[in-house]
Amino acid sequence: MVAAGDTGKAGVADRLGIEPGMVVQELGWDEDVDDGVRADIEERIGSDLLEEDADEVVDVVLLWWREDDGDLVDALMDAMGPLAENGVIWVLTPKTGRDGHVEPSEIAEAVPTAGLAQTSSAGVGDDWAATKLVSPKSAKTKR
Repeated sequence: MVAAGDTGKAGVADRLGIEPGMVVQELGWDEDVDDGVRADIEERIGSDLLEEDADEVVDVVLLWWREDDGDLVDALMDAMGPLAENGVIWVLTPKTGRDGHVEPSEIAEAVPTAGLAQTSSAGVGDDWAATKLVSPKSAKTKR
């Protein structure tokens, strides 16, 4: 069910490839995150998003990332820890012109250093964009 004014957020879980029953961990939560995105994903998976200190193996990591959040390579390395073999990391960054905007080149430079591959992008709400990262070995197993 989509409320009036939420049409931009409808289908976020679809765009991110999130399926019912997946385990999704959220990193980098702060007051500025898009609660509509979070709610759409929680509704799809049928449970709450796991917090940063969870010990479970996860299918998807949502990494909210802003310009002043520190070293993206370190954050990506941390995000890879609990990730399942075919899991994905979605780096969510403020869109161009928004506070905390991260240049796409910054993500592109950090990804190979962390041992990941960038595969696609998606809009997630009015203020956030998402970049999909995978482990190169999981990309090779799909031959």
